Amino acid sequence: MRTFGVEEELLIVDPESGQPLALADALLAGHRMAADDAPEEPRAQKTRHKTANDDDEMGLSAELKLEQIETQTRPCLEYSELLPQIRAGRLLADQAARKFGARVAALATSPFGLASHTTPDPRYARMLERFGLTAQEQLTCGFHVHTSIESEDEGVAVLDRIRDKLAVLTALSANSPFWMGMHTGFASYRTQAWNRWPTSGPSAIFGTYSQYRRVVTRLLDSGVMLDEGMIYFDARLSRNHPTVEVRVADVCLRAEDAALIAVLVRALVETASREWREGVEPAPVPTVLLRMAAWQASSSGLGGELLDFGTFRPAPAVDVVRALVDYLAPVLAEQGELSLARQGVEDIISRGTGSAEQRRVRDAAAEAAPDDGGLGAVVAHAVGVTMRGTSGLAEVDDAPDLLRVRQV
Repeated sequence: MRTFGVEEELLIVDPESGQPLALADALLAGHRMAADDAPEEPRAQKTRHKTANDDDEMGLSAELKLEQIETQTRPCLEYSELLPQIRAGRLLADQAARKFGARVAALATSPFGLASHTTPDPRYARMLERFGLTAQEQLTCGFHVHTSIESEDEGVAVLDRIRDKLAVLTALSANSPFWMGMHTGFASYRTQAWNRWPTSGPSAIFGTYSQYRRVVTRLLDSGVMLDEGMIYFDARLSRNHPTVEVRVADVCLRAEDAALIAVLVRALVETASREWREGVEPAPVPTVLLRMAAWQASSSGLGGELLDFGTFRPAPAVDVVRALVDYLAPVLAEQGELSLARQGVEDIISRGTGSAEQRRVRDAAAEAAPDDGGLGAVVAHAVGVTMRGTSGLAEVDDAPDLLRVRQV
């Protein structure tokens, strides 16, 4: 069974107003000090949060914006191992935030408009200078799934054979209906904001690893991208680890939904690898159709129609999602995850995606909170849902001055 692990990007928020707070550097510095001061046995416990997908022993790392923080799991073999680690990462980030009077929320975009702050780093400063408003506004939180592969050749074969199914994961994870204080009309507006980057979105069929490297090299030689870290394909080969990294999902409001999507991604990777070994060619879907499918998934989530990954014609979203599970059923059954996957998908269909949940909370709170249109209630609700299943939150004092200074 292939190992898999995830990275989650979380918003750092003011628990009272719901506004994002530029505190990532303070959270990371405080967490380092806590780890250094811990006795040997507890410190060893902390290092369990390290993952093969990140070199940071803390299990927390900075991202482009100071208003967000990333957590990582270590490689896992099954859902029952991964879900507690996702929850532990959320708890780790929230405990760090609470020391500064803040909380974390699994929201893929902030409901509130703000001028976000770029993390002090020479590379990020160059990105801001080079890409202007795209980088300046890029306060988005994604969910990345890493699945192990045996070779680069296998990895490229997987990329070629999963590209036509990835939009379904965007729809299933949709968790970003609000942007700059406005209802966007999209279920995953993060997808729209993220796809402003020059290399983002679906890629063409590569065929071989050498061709994959040739494309990456040509992109870098164009002078547009700063480095290979800015190759933002929907799915790519990891630069540092033997994994395929799938990057299309919004960060999920609920930890169990995140773990479900990771299970589906691993099954996609295994299914694609088997097809490659059996000589099944990739579906020759034009990249422009994949972009259309991604746009449709971003627009409606599970609330309308998606482009079916077999025909690329409109079909009810719930039917397309169920069809994906059916397609993956042989692998899911072998791994003992078919019932779990079917039930998890039905749970999301029944209660709605994170985007639908945010909208319901906003609608219910809007009349009672005319000053912010119910958006503060959305964030407060998200904080609570983000932390479900965690325990042992430490009590903290009132918010220190740093919180108020950094608030925007």
